[in-house]
Amino acid sequence: MKLHWCYYSCFLLSFIFITVAFCNPEGFLSLSCGGNTTYVNSFNITWTPDGAYISAGNMTTVNFLEGSSSTTLPVRFFPDSPLRKCYKIPVKNVSSLVLVRTKFVYKNYDGHNKPPVFSVSLGRAITTTVNLTNTDPRVEEFVWPVDKDILSLCLHSFQDGGFPVISSLELRPLPQGAYSNALGDFPDKLLRKCYRVNCGYNWSLRYPIDQYDRIWDADEDFSPFHVSSGFDIQANFNMSVLKESPPTAVLQTGRILARWNDMTYNFPIDHQGDYHIVLYFSGILPVSPSFDVLINRDIVRSNYTVNRWEVSSLLFTMKGIESLNITLKTVHYYPFINALEVYEILDIPLETSSTTVSALQVIQQATGLDLDWEDDPCSPKSWEHIECEGNLVTSLEVFDVNLRSISPTFGDLLDLKSLDLHNTSLAGEIQNIGSLQHLKKLNLSFNQLTAFGSELEDLINLQVLDLHNNSFQGTVPDSVGELKDLHILNLENNKLQGPLPQSLNRESLQVLSAGNLCLSFTLSLCNDFSRNPTIETPQVTVFAPTKRKRHNRLAVILETVGGAVLSLFFVFISVFLYMRRRKTGDTYAARTAAEMKNWNAAKVFSYKEIKAATNNFKEVIGRGSFGSVYLGKLPEGKQVAVKVRFDKTQLGADSFINEVSLLSHISHPSLVSLEGFCHESKQQILVYEYLPGGSLADNLYGAMSKKLTLSWVRRLKIAVDAAKGLDYLHNGSEPRIIHRDVKSSNILLDADMNAKVSDFGLSKQVTQSDATHVSTVVKGTAGYLDPEYYSTRQLTEKSDIYSFGVVLLELICGREPLSHSGSPDSFNLVLWAKPYLQAGAFEIVDESIKGTFDTESMRRAALIASRSVERDALRRPSIAEVLAELKDAYSIQLSYLASEGLAN
Repeated sequence: MKLHWCYYSCFLLSFIFITVAFCNPEGFLSLSCGGNTTYVNSFNITWTPDGAYISAGNMTTVNFLEGSSSTTLPVRFFPDSPLRKCYKIPVKNVSSLVLVRTKFVYKNYDGHNKPPVFSVSLGRAITTTVNLTNTDPRVEEFVWPVDKDILSLCLHSFQDGGFPVISSLELRPLPQGAYSNALGDFPDKLLRKCYRVNCGYNWSLRYPIDQYDRIWDADEDFSPFHVSSGFDIQANFNMSVLKESPPTAVLQTGRILARWNDMTYNFPIDHQGDYHIVLYFSGILPVSPSFDVLINRDIVRSNYTVNRWEVSSLLFTMKGIESLNITLKTVHYYPFINALEVYEILDIPLETSSTTVSALQVIQQATGLDLDWEDDPCSPKSWEHIECEGNLVTSLEVFDVNLRSISPTFGDLLDLKSLDLHNTSLAGEIQNIGSLQHLKKLNLSFNQLTAFGSELEDLINLQVLDLHNNSFQGTVPDSVGELKDLHILNLENNKLQGPLPQSLNRESLQVLSAGNLCLSFTLSLCNDFSRNPTIETPQVTVFAPTKRKRHNRLAVILETVGGAVLSLFFVFISVFLYMRRRKTGDTYAARTAAEMKNWNAAKVFSYKEIKAATNNFKEVIGRGSFGSVYLGKLPEGKQVAVKVRFDKTQLGADSFINEVSLLSHISHPSLVSLEGFCHESKQQILVYEYLPGGSLADNLYGAMSKKLTLSWVRRLKIAVDAAKGLDYLHNGSEPRIIHRDVKSSNILLDADMNAKVSDFGLSKQVTQSDATHVSTVVKGTAGYLDPEYYSTRQLTEKSDIYSFGVVLLELICGREPLSHSGSPDSFNLVLWAKPYLQAGAFEIVDESIKGTFDTESMRRAALIASRSVERDALRRPSIAEVLAELKDAYSIQLSYLASEGLAN
C-alpha cells in the first residue's frame, strides 16, 4: 500500500499546534535534575529544578552532539558517599498508576572518561542497572502502581562504579486500569519498559499526540523483512475498549505482511525474566484478516480476526523467557499490526511490618543520631546497622551511643536473630527483650548492667550471650543454664561471685569467666588459683599471729581442710535447693495443668485434635510475639483460630495460664471468646473463635484496605464495640482487668464488621489492694504506650485509655501511630494530630472519609480522642465516659446519613 505521509504529517502538525495552546497537563511533573531555572518547552510542559525534591548531589552541565545539533543538559551527580541518594516526590491525589521516566547522561562531564555504573530503585524494588559505557544518554521508563504518598526514586553506587548521574525525571499519570493483566490487583509488581513501537511509522511520537506522554518509537529498527513499508488511514474508533488508551494516531498506522506467510518481530531482551506484551490492532483495512499469533514459535492465539472499524488488543504474560520474537502467521488474508508494547515484570519486595519500622524509627530517635534510616528497612537495600531476611529485620547493631536502657520498643522487633547493643551506657537490669523468641546472638558488653533480670530465660533459641565488661553482681541465675542452645557465655570482667549453675557445666558450652570476684563451678577453686588460671585470684585478708610462729603451718592446714569441708557443704546445699526447686516446679506445673482442666469454662483439646483441626498446621493466618496463628476447623464444622505458643519457658507458661484463666472466667460480645486450649507434651495452644474480617489495622492501612474503605459510621461502630469490651474489663469483671496492649491490630472484626478486643497475654488483674495501680515491668507496643506508665512503671486503667485514644486517632486520621514518612513534625500521630483536633481543624481527617461525616459527630469523637491521650493520666476520661461520647457521635452520624438519604 502506498503511504500518505504528506497528509498525515500535516494532520500531526495541526494537532500539535492546537494542543500546545493549552496549559501544563494536570499531574505532569518534569524535573530538570541539576538545573536551576524553570522553563516551558515547546509543548507547553513546565520543567522545574529538582532542588525541592533532593538535598544531596552536585550540579553541572554537559555539552554533546545529538544528531547534527549541539545539546546542553543539566546533570546532578553524587560523589560524596556510598549511601542511597533519593528523590522524594509527593504523589498524593495522583492517579493510581504513574509512568516514571528517567534520563541519565554522562558525556564525560568530569573529563575522566569513565562512564559510571549504578543501580536505580523505585520504592522497595531495584528496577535496573544503568551502565553508561555503551548507551549515553540512557532513558528508562517504569509503570509504577502508587502505593504510598511519597515516591522514592533512589540511585545506588557500586564499589568502583563511579558517581551516579541523572539529567531528568518525569512523572505522568496513566489511565485507570491500564496494564492490569500484568499488575493485577496486587501492589507487588511494577513494569519496566523494554519496547513501545508504533508500527509502520518512521518517527517517534509522544505528547501531545499521546495525552499520557508515552514515547512511541518508530519500528524501522525492528521491521521484519518482506513486509510493506507501512500505511495510514484516518478513522474514528471506539477507544473505550482499550484500557491502555493508546493514541488514535498510533492506531491509524500499521505494518502489513506482503506476499509471505508470516511476519516476525525480533526483540533482544537483557536477561531471563517475566515479560508482559500488548499487541494493538485496528480495523482500518477493507478486509478482516485472520492469523495466528506466535511468541517464541509457540501459538498463543490461533485464528485471531481483526474486524473492520474496530479496535482490539491482545495481552500476554510470558514467564522465564530469555529471548523474544513475535510472529503473525497468515490464516485468511494478510496479517497486520498497528502497535505493540513489551514490559519486563518486576517484583516489588514485601513491605516490612509497620510495627518493626515504627520501632526502628523510635530507636533512631533514642540514639540521637542521623542514621540515614528512611523508606523500608530491608528493601531495596538494608539500612546501615541492619540485616534482613526477605522483609524481616533479623539483625540490629547499635553501639557507641548513649541509650541508657533497653526500651520496650526493642520488644517489637520480633524477628531479630542478632542484637548488638555494646557500649550503649545500659544500666540496671536486662529488660524488654523477652519477646525476641528468635534471638540467637545477644551482645550487651561494655555497659553498666548490674542484674540479669527475668527475661533472659525467655530467649529459648539463644546461642551466644556476651555480657563481658559490665557490673553484674551476685550469682549467675539458674535460668541462664536453661538456655539449651547456648554455646558461648562471656561473663568476663564483672563483679560476679559464687558457684556457676551446674546446668552450664556441659561440653557444648564455653563459659568465659575471668575478671570476676570468684566464679567457677566449684567454690574450692577460688582458694587455688593454680588449678584454673582463667579465674582471678580472690582478694582475701589474712591476719597473721604475732606469737607461737611454729603453729603457722598447722593453722594453714586446718584452714584449708575447713575451707574444703565448708565448700562441700555449700555445694550440697546448692544441689539440694536446686533439686527441690525443680521438683516444686514440676509439681506446680502438674497441679496447674490439673486446675486448668477443672475450670470447665473452655474445652480441653488434645494435641492430636489440634493437628487434625488445622490440617497439620497448614494455613498460617497471623503471627506475633506469642507465636503463629493457624486457621482450623472443628469436627462440627466451626472455624477457629489456633494460636501456638513458641515460648516454652516458665514465664511463657505463666502468661499462657494467665490468658486461659482470664478468658475462662470472662465473657462479653465485644471480647474474642476462647473455644478451648491444649496443654500437653509441653504444648501451649489457644483456640479462639475465628473472625474473618481481619484486624482493624489491616482494614485501615493493611492488605484489606485495598479492597474496602471503612466509612466514618463503620469506624465509629468499631470504636463503640471495642470501648464496650474495655468497659467490661475495667468495670464489669471482678477482679478488674487492665488489657495493657490495646492497639488496632488487637481489635478484630467478624464477617459483619463487629469489633472484638483480643490478645490478653499481657493483661493484669487489679485486686482491691491494688485499687490505684499495679507496679510492673513496662510492656506494650511503641506508639500506643502510655508515657506516664513508661516513666513510673505504675500500671493503671488510664494506661488502656491512652492506648485506646491512639486507636481513635488512627480511625480519624487513617494513619499509623508512628510514621517514617513525611516531616518530623508528623512522625508521632499523637503529637501531630492532637493540636488540630482540639482546635476543630479537620483537614487532617483521613482523605477517604472527607465529605461523608457530620461535623458534630467528628467533633465529639475528636475531642474524646484528644482527652484520652493526655500525658497526665488524671486528665484522661474513664472508659465509661469514652463509650458515652462515642455512642453519641455514632447516633449523630446515623441521623446525618438518614437525613441525607445515604447508606451506612
